[in-house]
Amino acid sequence: MRYSPISRFKGTLLGALLGESLATGDIQSQSYQDLGRMAVLGTQSLIALGRLDLDDWIARQQQESLHLAAVDDISIKIIIATLPIALFFHENPIKLRQNLLHVLKIWEDDPIVRDGTLAVGYAIALALTEKLNPLTLIPQTISFLEETPTSIPKKLLTVQSLLEQGAGLSRAQAEFAKEEQVSNTIAMAFYCFLSTLEDFRLAVLRANYNGNFMEDSTPLSLQATGVITGALSGAYNGIGGIPVNWQVLLLQRNSPRWGLTSFSQMLKLIDAFVAVWSGVYDIGLNPRELTQEGCELALLSVYAAPRVIRSR
Repeated sequence: MRYSPISRFKGTLLGALLGESLATGDIQSQSYQDLGRMAVLGTQSLIALGRLDLDDWIARQQQESLHLAAVDDISIKIIIATLPIALFFHENPIKLRQNLLHVLKIWEDDPIVRDGTLAVGYAIALALTEKLNPLTLIPQTISFLEETPTSIPKKLLTVQSLLEQGAGLSRAQAEFAKEEQVSNTIAMAFYCFLSTLEDFRLAVLRANYNGNFMEDSTPLSLQATGVITGALSGAYNGIGGIPVNWQVLLLQRNSPRWGLTSFSQMLKLIDAFVAVWSGVYDIGLNPRELTQEGCELALLSVYAAPRVIRSR
């Protein structure tokens, strides 16, 4: 295995976080600050329950009073919110698809959002299972989407054509600087990722170089390109592919983001997430089951092989 699962999990979520942090402009409104908050809430739900529970996801969002009005570009937020599902069910394409479609029931029934969510989730799953081939990723992704009336398959084929021609960033931006912001955001993210496959830094910087991309789009749409690119490249390159100075910068800032108090808290959240996914059993949650006189529960951990005792 080229990179460990924990490296790729961290790469995905930290890549998304950095993709947002490096976005051009100083965006301060609550609409933009909670861009990744739903992803964190979903991660916390999966950690707490060890499975997908829509009622718990909804309750957590309501408790945080997240505003999901159409003017806030809910479509982009939904795609980012599903990142934890892509990670948690990445080993099984059937369960991945089922659970991505299941969690989308929380929000609006939009075919563009559905296809964007499936495309990003599937690409991340291929990266985590080390089955991502840049030459076949787009045809495989279109096949995973199945028959659909949306423009996303066509946009992805355009991305592949641009890559085969060796087209530069300006040409790609000109191609996707049109209507349908969500599909263009997905297409640009795939282009930035695949055109700089082994270089996380360059992929994210290119994603955040606005140029004339999406002239009529909102700042959130532009920012989302960086978030999705960061997630894709982080999943492929792992945390080791993220520049150390960028990680250190986040640690030094130690400022709240995505509803968390610090970057260190994000790292702890991911560690707990990987532990639940990998089958670590927290005895402290059910002390009566294994309690023995004189036994220090804090020192015990139980591990399971994949798909043995994990409740999926």
